[in-house]
Amino acid sequence: MVWPMHIVAVSGIVENEEGQILLVKTYRGGWVCPGGQVEIGENLLDALIREINEESGIDVIVSQLYGVVSNTGVHKWYDGVTTVPTKVMLDFICKPVGGELRTSDETSDCRWVAKDQVLEMITAPAIRARYQAYLDFNGKTQYMDYVTKPDFEVKLSRTI
Repeated sequence: MVWPMHIVAVSGIVENEEGQILLVKTYRGGWVCPGGQVEIGENLLDALIREINEESGIDVIVSQLYGVVSNTGVHKWYDGVTTVPTKVMLDFICKPVGGELRTSDETSDCRWVAKDQVLEMITAPAIRARYQAYLDFNGKTQYMDYVTKPDFEVKLSRTI
């Protein structure tokens, strides 16, 4: 039997008491909400807490799931040979509980941004769509299926 291959990733919208959102700037892309791939044997919440701290220096508690996202596009990795598997991403709302802002091996900048200014900084269509799902969150989890190549296209979007 051949097992399906998926990348599982987590992302966190970290909102502080002043209503600001934590953004990190990656070396490969632009501004994003912190997160990343879940490691083998790691649970989703521990992965998210680790990723946010690694990328920004901020410690968080995870409070709520607001989005489930699938990137079902099939394309080649940067090497032009390796096929990138389907990505399943879970988006959570988090609260900061400590730590201090700092960059990392993965981030060139990190900062707190006013909630209404975040979309001015995020340029990637998929990340913008996921942040908009947070802004629209009404207690029901948003499910979105999209592809990013050759162009960003939402194939399905609904609450569940």
